[in-house]
Amino acid sequence: MWTVDITLEKVHLRHHPRWSARAPRGLGATVCVACVIEMMDRQDVSAVRRSVALTGVGELLKTAGVMREILDQDERVCLHLTSSLLKLLQSVGEPAILEQAMQVLVELLLEMKKEKLVECVLLELQTQLCEQAAVRRFLPSLTFLGKLMDVIPDVALVLTTVHSCLLEAVCACLLNPDEDLKTAVCYVLRGVWASDAVQSVSHTLRERVCVLSLQTLTHASSHQLTINSLGLLLLLLRSSENVSLLMNQTHSEKEEDEEEESQCTQITLQHCSLPLILKKLLLSGDESLQVVSVQCVSAVLVHSPSQYCAPFIQADIPEFLFECVSSRREVMLWCVYGCLLLLCEDSVFFTHCHSVYGIESLLRSLKAVLKLSNVEVQTQGLRLLTAILDRQPVGVRLFPTGPGFVGVAEVVVGGVASSCLQVATQGTCAATALLRIHHQSSPVHYSELKRIVETVAARCTEVSHTTPQDRRCFYGSGVQSSEARVFLIQALVCIQEACRLAEVCVNEDSVRESPCPGPDRQSGDTVQSLCVQLLQCCDSVFIPTVTRVCERRPSPQVLQLLFSILSLQFSLSPALMSTFANKLASSGFIRLAVEYQAVLCSGNRHASLNSACCDFLLKLCTCLLSQSDLVTSNHQQGVEEVMGVLQECLPTLCCRVCDWPLLLSDARAACQNTQYCLLHLMYLSLVHGDRVLDEVTVFFSVVRCVCVLQDQCVPLPPSALHSTLYLLAATHHSSPHLDQTAINSISRILSSSPLSSPHPSLLRFIFHYPELAERFGARVLVGWLEGGSEPGLTGEDGVSRGHSEQKSVLLELLETNPTIAPTLLKIMCDAEGAVAERAVGVLQRYLEAEQHCSPSLSALLRPALLQLLQKTTCDGSDSSTTRVSGCVCVVLEVLCMVQSQASDPGDMDSTDVRLLYHVSSLVGKMKCSNTEYLLPALNYIYFCLTTSSPHTTDRALSVLLCNTGVMEVLQTLLNVFQSSSSSLTPLSPSTPLLSCSLLLLSSIITHQHTHSTQVQKSVCLDLERIVRTLTFFRSNTDSLGLMCSVQLVQTMLDVDFSSAVVCVSECGLQRPLTPLDGALYPLGYSGTACLLSALQSLLLQKQGMLLSVSVNCLRSLLGFLHRRRPALVQHVVCQPWNRFLLYSLLSSGESLTLHPATLSLLTLLVRWSEGEIQWESDVSWVCEAAERRGLQELGEDTTHTLKLLLTECRAFFLSEHLKQTTDALLDTLCHLPPPETRTNTVVRVGVVYIRAADFSVNTQDHNISGALS
Repeated sequence: MWTVDITLEKVHLRHHPRWSARAPRGLGATVCVACVIEMMDRQDVSAVRRSVALTGVGELLKTAGVMREILDQDERVCLHLTSSLLKLLQSVGEPAILEQAMQVLVELLLEMKKEKLVECVLLELQTQLCEQAAVRRFLPSLTFLGKLMDVIPDVALVLTTVHSCLLEAVCACLLNPDEDLKTAVCYVLRGVWASDAVQSVSHTLRERVCVLSLQTLTHASSHQLTINSLGLLLLLLRSSENVSLLMNQTHSEKEEDEEEESQCTQITLQHCSLPLILKKLLLSGDESLQVVSVQCVSAVLVHSPSQYCAPFIQADIPEFLFECVSSRREVMLWCVYGCLLLLCEDSVFFTHCHSVYGIESLLRSLKAVLKLSNVEVQTQGLRLLTAILDRQPVGVRLFPTGPGFVGVAEVVVGGVASSCLQVATQGTCAATALLRIHHQSSPVHYSELKRIVETVAARCTEVSHTTPQDRRCFYGSGVQSSEARVFLIQALVCIQEACRLAEVCVNEDSVRESPCPGPDRQSGDTVQSLCVQLLQCCDSVFIPTVTRVCERRPSPQVLQLLFSILSLQFSLSPALMSTFANKLASSGFIRLAVEYQAVLCSGNRHASLNSACCDFLLKLCTCLLSQSDLVTSNHQQGVEEVMGVLQECLPTLCCRVCDWPLLLSDARAACQNTQYCLLHLMYLSLVHGDRVLDEVTVFFSVVRCVCVLQDQCVPLPPSALHSTLYLLAATHHSSPHLDQTAINSISRILSSSPLSSPHPSLLRFIFHYPELAERFGARVLVGWLEGGSEPGLTGEDGVSRGHSEQKSVLLELLETNPTIAPTLLKIMCDAEGAVAERAVGVLQRYLEAEQHCSPSLSALLRPALLQLLQKTTCDGSDSSTTRVSGCVCVVLEVLCMVQSQASDPGDMDSTDVRLLYHVSSLVGKMKCSNTEYLLPALNYIYFCLTTSSPHTTDRALSVLLCNTGVMEVLQTLLNVFQSSSSSLTPLSPSTPLLSCSLLLLSSIITHQHTHSTQVQKSVCLDLERIVRTLTFFRSNTDSLGLMCSVQLVQTMLDVDFSSAVVCVSECGLQRPLTPLDGALYPLGYSGTACLLSALQSLLLQKQGMLLSVSVNCLRSLLGFLHRRRPALVQHVVCQPWNRFLLYSLLSSGESLTLHPATLSLLTLLVRWSEGEIQWESDVSWVCEAAERRGLQELGEDTTHTLKLLLTECRAFFLSEHLKQTTDALLDTLCHLPPPETRTNTVVRVGVVYIRAADFSVNTQDHNISGALS
């Protein structure tokens, strides 16, 4: 800042005020432009004052329009000021003032924007520079000219068109020995050649500049001159003519004449070699000079690498470039990579072994570069590596040893794994070039090859799933979509190259049998592991990715690569091809290949894709056919027959799948092989789960084809017959019935087909049509069973489930056509040997698999079962009994399932009664160890008692109780349970059978008590052991056993331990009996206390049905106590332990708080407290939980139990708030719909069927109600 006005006091008074202006950034100082001009022109003005004046003008120029407004008043003043400043550049020696003057001049010209002013400046400069006496003095003028061209690019055009003499004069200054002057000249020339104005420069001047610039660069000693010369040279090298001149420049006579005419220099122009000059600069050690030098080499080579590479290679430029790759400057690396990339286009680069010399340096450099963030440098480096790997001669190995190959593999993996898709694509290109046999070390490092393949596959997965708009990432037209498509293609090319390498390694013994030595060798470092890795990548990565990409826009190139890769897998991993081929076929690859072949290859288009599709289909079909069981006398002959047809027809089968039906109905003889080809393709697709066409279309197409061939009396070849029958069988379900003509045609081809050991398709198809079943059904069924394809009964226990994980053909037929079951039963009864056993196995598996049996199935099987039972009763042989009873137990299981799903109790008809009689008779004959039969038999008896209507239950009970053998079996099972559960030994594996026996015994006791049925034999029950089991040995008994034990105790409590079915022993009572023990006999007081404690402990386990059963038993125990000793009930209820028990249940979450068992327990405690209000807080807790949940959200059992609790609470005194709450809840509950009655609902717990009502909370409250009444 300044405060003094910028004026010249001697002359300022005669200047008009219009030439003055106030500087906006000062303290109000005035700048007089006229005075400034006087100061610039007068020699008596000091340099300091001139500097201040220039500063003031500069401040005025910083405000837009101020200086222009002043100077526009008189154009002469503007020209005078410009001229004065230009003269100042010649007369002042202080650098600071020169810099100020140049800056003011540039800003003034930029502010005024007048072409005339620029013309005047250039004219003045030309005048100055043409004076040969003192060229050195015009260095500031040249510097100003260079700056002016930077700010106003149009100056270059004016200079080349209007003031070419000035440009020639500037160029002549390069002959001056002053390097500062030549530096400024190079800067000016750089401005000209960097603009479009260079097109206006004459050819002679261009050549002159080329020669002089090369001479200047050769003899330059200052750093700045070298930089400017290189910059000018780099611009000159843009033109191919200049490059040709510079690379072939010789000492010419014209230059000698110019040299003699020059008066300001004595330089002798000598012949200069551009490669040697640039080599010298590469050796300078200055990275900035090295960067520009490399750029110059690249600028030369880019015009014609084949023409200009040799001189640079002869000058050993590649050697020095490889030394430069150790630099850490990204610009240097990018330039060096690009230059080497151009050099390696010439074969001389490799014949001189520069690639061998520099490969290690390049790999070290790339490892460091891949850690940087500059993707351009990374891409350029990987591009160079790719070019070297791709062009390296086969005879010279780059990586003869393992460490070298590991190093290049690490670089390639790093490039492929880059987050930038451009870098990853180039890394994949490098991987493709590396995956060649002559680049492999000896021995081959298969682990590194696997790592490369795995990285490529992983990156491909990331691209297809992490890019925006997942599937659309390959379809768009943006940069990202284009990069994704390019990467996918390159990844496929890389995998294809890996497959070819693996194929070479598999076929060459010397490569295959050369494992890596040493302790570092990995177990998976084999060619087999590489082949498996390639197969896994194809399966999990490339197949899904390509199918997604080509779903909307098929790409012939992508598809051709994929099918080629898949074809190679069949020779790489033959042992795994069976599973892989099945997966391909089931995924629709036969249809996919045919469709793409028809869409993209018709009309002789894309021959390579057509060839790849045909090769893939042939290999796939060959693999699939080698697994199948063709119905021919010779399997290999059948495969060859099919492959011959496919090989002949596939190349010309450019027909879409939708056109196949029309082709199959063509009656021309020339189409027969094509029809057979289509039948085989449809068969192979359909047999593996791919429906190429809808079932109806396939069915009628095949039928028409059969009819056409039969009309022409053309016999079907065995392989075509096999495919035809399978297609008919697999697609007939959704098709309407055939007419008689079609049936006759099919009958004729069936007559020519062998029916011994038939194919499953024959069974499915024949039994669908009654006409065919009547003629061929019996024979084909027996033939199937004789073939041994179905499981039989061959175990030690008489039952063998066979291949239970596989669904048999007859099992499928039985599911769709249950009327076959009587035929199987008949075969089971009439046939002998293996056929009968297999029939039993089929029926057994069918009944086990049947989860939703209809009553019609039960009605179908019960008479047959009765017949089997009668035969078993009459035939006492062990083999017969074992075989038939094995089937009976399965049928009984199904009958149990049918009864469990019945909506209403049914009456027992005569068949049911006879079944029950025979089942109970067989139960009496069986040993308790025969669990497999006893369990379904006891389940069936239990069903008969629990699901029958009340007026038929007495018949079932009479049949059961008159059979003493059943009661003996129950006694034996009860003894086993009592002895094992009361010891430290866990229960045997027959625990479900013991639980079922307890359930059956409880049901018998209940129904006998109701109907007072006569009992032939009683069962002894050790009450003490049962109570001890519930009290002390719960951990040795499973949950179902505990529930059944509690259910049995509850049943005995309900009948007051008085039943003709059971003789109950005392519960450890001592004689004489105390009054209390007598009142509670046979349980006694101690037994009652133990049972109460056991029930409370079971409640604390908080397990679903066990909780409900325990509450039910506690209800019955309180009822028992009330009937025997009423005063004891309130004593039991008011125990502190009950409060802890209730608190534990209520505080275990809302679901347990509102559990019916918890509510029922609280109801019991409230009712038996007889007016005590100690449970009010617990009732309030329940009410709050119900309000939070919402009464509409409660289950039926919870709603009913809550209603009972609230009704019970009305009889007792409650606080006003709680009373209002209970009344409101009860009123809402009364308006809810009543619950459905499901007294006979049966559920399955493991392998045991139970009646749901016995294991849910008893909401009927009949025990207590009866006791109170």
